[in-house]
Amino acid sequence: MTIANYCLIVACLMPVLCAALAKSKGFGKRRRDGGFDNHDPRGWLTRQGGWQARANAAQANSFESLPLFIAGVLAAQQMQHAQSRIDLLAIAFVVTRVVYVALYIADQPSLRSLAWAVGTALSVALFFA
Repeated sequence: MTIANYCLIVACLMPVLCAALAKSKGFGKRRRDGGFDNHDPRGWLTRQGGWQARANAAQANSFESLPLFIAGVLAAQQMQHAQSRIDLLAIAFVVTRVVYVALYIADQPSLRSLAWAVGTALSVALFFA
C-alpha cells in the first residue's frame, strides 16, 4: 500500500475525529445536565456553540472535501503518475486538512479559508501529478 493510500484512510477518519471533538464536552455528563444526547445527536450538536459548533462544521467540511481528494489520488494512480509526487501531494493535503480543522476550531476564518483553498488546490493538482 502506498503512502497516498494511507493518506486516504487518514482523510476518511478526519470527520470522525472532528465529530469526537464536537461531542467531547458533553461526554461523561448526564443528558439532563447538558451532556451528549445519543438519542438525538444531531439535534444536540445544533444546540452547541463556540468551538464545539465549529468542530461540527469542520466535520461537515471534512466530508465535503473527501470526494475530490479520493478521486484525485485514484485518478493519479490510475494514470500512473509518479508515485512519489502523488504521495507528497497526499501528505500535503492531510497536513493542510489538520491545519484547517485546528484553524476552524480556533476561530481563525481568514487563515482557515486559505487552508481550505490550499487543500482544494492540492486535490486538483493530483489529477495533473
